[in-house]
Amino acid sequence: MRRTALALVVAALVTAGAGAATQQWETRAALPIPRTEVAAATVGAEIVVVGGFTADGGASRRADAYTPAGNTWRRLPDLPVGVHHAMLVGAGGKPYVIGGYDSTGTPLRTIHVLDGGAWRALPRMPYARAAAGGAVAGRRIVVAGGVTVGARRLARNALSFDLRTRRWSLIPGPTPREHLGVTALAGTVYAVAGRTSGLDTNTLHFESYRRGDRGWTRLQPVPDARGGTGATALAGHIVSVGGEEPGGTIAEVLAYRIASRRWIRLADLPTPRHGVGVAALGGRVYVIGGGPEPGLTVSSANEALRVP
Repeated sequence: MRRTALALVVAALVTAGAGAATQQWETRAALPIPRTEVAAATVGAEIVVVGGFTADGGASRRADAYTPAGNTWRRLPDLPVGVHHAMLVGAGGKPYVIGGYDSTGTPLRTIHVLDGGAWRALPRMPYARAAAGGAVAGRRIVVAGGVTVGARRLARNALSFDLRTRRWSLIPGPTPREHLGVTALAGTVYAVAGRTSGLDTNTLHFESYRRGDRGWTRLQPVPDARGGTGATALAGHIVSVGGEEPGGTIAEVLAYRIASRRWIRLADLPTPRHGVGVAALGGRVYVIGGGPEPGLTVSSANEALRVP
């Protein structure tokens, strides 16, 4: 599948390859506690990273904030409960942590916002979600993909949380899958790759949704199937970083140029990982934590790339 998919976009990737050779990743201050399956989001001038697996397999309550301008970390109040495979978004200068698995592996319905120095519970999701993705479009948080309750079924609907009324509603979901990347740009939500079960079920799906649409629009497939990936949006691009497959973790970094509707290849990730926190700030994409090998491995890596 990998060779077939790459052949379909070989011209685009060859063109991008020359530019990728001139790009350089920067090593930034390490995540204070190594972990994987974290969630990350840009909140103001910081990147917040929460939860994840620790090296012993525990579900972390840790929350940290990274300031690129000073290349420094500061610790935030611990989460109310340890989580991994959670979702995190930034809205109105505040981080919102949503769902994930608890220490027993049960998908959660919870949502908490860090407000006034403490995490405060908001109305729960109507259905549990873990290994999904979250993004902010307008005044709504959209949770797409992932696993819900009932023998860990793949979610078929997406969830929308109105930040003003604090009410949840059901909206159409993308092609069912978990361990996908979800991000938003200019009011459009994008769902990138993901998998349906194990490492050998990675997908090429790439879809978009705007409020009011009857369903998700299929876009040019991701050139290389990947699950356990993260996604962010910046400079007119949707960037997919990280992932794992039967052969190992994925170094290839891909970006979809919205204006030209095609994928390009960026410089490879120096420390290939899955379960990473991915966020954009100041024209750079930051890739934090994650597992350097498939399965439960952890990293404190924090690497950044300027996207042209």
